[in-house]
Order: sequence, then structure tokens, then C-alpha cells
Amino acid sequence: MTERHIFTSVTRIADLETCGFELAELPRAEWEAADYIAARIIGVPSNRYGLELANGRVLEPMEDDSVIGALGARAATLEAVGTWEAIEDDGYMHALTGAGLFGKASSVAQWVSPMITLRYAGHLMRGGRKLCMGDFVIPVKPQPLVVPVVLLIGTSMSAGKTTVGRTIIHELKRMGLRVVGAKVTGAGRFRDILSFRDAGADAIIDFVDAGLPSTVVSEARFAAAMAYMLTRVMLEDPDVLVAEAGASPLEPYNGASAVAALASQLRCSVLCASDPYAVVGVQTAFDFQPDLVAGPATNTQAGIDLVRKLTGLDGLNVLRSSSRPRLRAVLERALPELLGSDSHPAPF
Repeated sequence: MTERHIFTSVTRIADLETCGFELAELPRAEWEAADYIAARIIGVPSNRYGLELANGRVLEPMEDDSVIGALGARAATLEAVGTWEAIEDDGYMHALTGAGLFGKASSVAQWVSPMITLRYAGHLMRGGRKLCMGDFVIPVKPQPLVVPVVLLIGTSMSAGKTTVGRTIIHELKRMGLRVVGAKVTGAGRFRDILSFRDAGADAIIDFVDAGLPSTVVSEARFAAAMAYMLTRVMLEDPDVLVAEAGASPLEPYNGASAVAALASQLRCSVLCASDPYAVVGVQTAFDFQPDLVAGPATNTQAGIDLVRKLTGLDGLNVLRSSSRPRLRAVLERALPELLGSDSHPAPF
């Protein structure tokens, strides 16, 4: 009887479901980041923890299911930390994200639902050779980024970057522009970048397309992945790129390198902040002056006022429909070559 596997969303770039593979247990010394592996669920998973499939749908797994994912690392400030390198010879590990990022958790927040526990079942193989995410990256001829960029960065994870990005993409599309949405750093989750498509983005790109399950990798490896993502952006012939850097620039996801790679084309930067004091932290530690502050720090007028008092920066709750004209003015000021706006400041 053919084994049934759950293909998580880090497999979405691969042909694993259609072209088949073999499984073989490899010595621990031969494991590497971004290897595709199969692992079996140990125990009954929490009903609050689903697995994200290659099409973006979330499935509720069951005990003993076989799950296909990729080895990687996560370093989330608010949820969990873990890495494939901590997996021991017994093969026990965790689903560090529902997208199929596999590693052994070393630090988990108390409020997080229990992670799915897995045990290594083997590497995916073809022709005696193991399969990794990089095997399925679409070859492209490198191109420089030459379109304007709207950049979203955060003070931490869960600071509202994706939500704010959706709103900005929606407004840019209403202005008649061709928009590519990209998530250039973070830990693999398809839902974030899919939400950019739902907001109207003409194309979406992320680091999974570049062969990484997360961007907790060496600076050199990330630089190659970033160059690839920007080439893929240019192949979509956009008017503007809306780029989200997951987590914050100071966390080990290579956010600072991503910002540096976008700097030459940066036209507008939005700092999504968990609270007003966090704005001060990023502003000071990263020497970063955004054009706009958004996210939970701007949920109320009191928060907006405190952001201005502490930093001198303008804050805007972009989720309020009444704020959309002001957001549009910020974008028009940032993209005059596309929108024909003059250089008058936005009406704050």
C-alpha cells in the first residue's frame, strides 16, 4: 500500500507530489539545512496547531501521519526558537512552523500551543541523491532591481507588517500600478505572502522561492537568495515592489542585509511597531528613520500621540478607512514618478 504523506507549504516549489521520490535514512553527518525529509507525528497533535499545505490550506494532522518538510531554523522573539542542528541521533524534532520548517525547539513561549513532535523517517531521494529545496529553484539570469520599493519592517514579529502591507498593496492597485509583493526574510509561512496576492498583488515572491525554509542562514547564503528574489521581482515587470522584512532588522533573520539590498531603490519605509517605546528601540539601535509608523502602536490616538512625542515620527492606523486618504498622500509623495504627484508633504 502506498504511504500517504502530508506535503507542507515549503514543498510548494517542488514536484514531489507528481514525480515521486524514495525515502532513505541518512547518517546525521550528512544532514543540511533545506534538505527535504519525511517525519512521523508522535502523539496526538494539539487541535490548535495545523499544518499549512502547499496550496496554502491548513490541515489538522493526526497521530502517526507522515509529514514532508525541510530542515531549518527559527528564532522568533515572541514564540519559539529552534534549529535542525540541535536534532540528536534519536531523530526527535518539532514542526517549528506549520509550513513544514523542521528542527528541535529549544525555547518556546508558554502561551504557544504545544508544537507537533516528529521523528525522522528519512530523506527524500531520487537516483541515490538526496533532494533539497535548492534543487527546485527556477533558474534565472541575474537582473538588478530598478523599480521603486515600499519597505515594511517591524519592531518584532507580530507587529502588523503583513496587515499593513496588504493595505498598501490595495491602495497602490487602486492607483493603477502593477505591484509585486515580496516577503524577503522570516520563517516559512505561505499565508503571509498569499495575503498580498489576496490584496491585489500582480505577483508574489518570497525566500521559499529562493530555496530557503527560513532566512536564519549565513549572510552569504542569504545574499544569494536575496539577489535571486530581486531578479524574480524584475521578471514580473512591476511598477513598484512592496517588500516585507519579517521580524525586525536586529534579529537573526538577515533583516539588515535585506534592507541594505533594497536601499538604492527605497522610496518609502513603514515601521510597524508593537508599541510606541519599541519605535524608539529600532530607531536608536538600527539608526532607522521611517517615513511612517503603523501597526499596534497606532491603534489609538494616544499611541499615535506618544509615538510623535517620543520620536517625532508620524503614526497612522492604516486599518481605519478614514486614514486611507492620508496613506494615499504618503504614497503619492514617495512615488511621484509613478503617480504624478508633486513634492508637497502628506497632510499630517
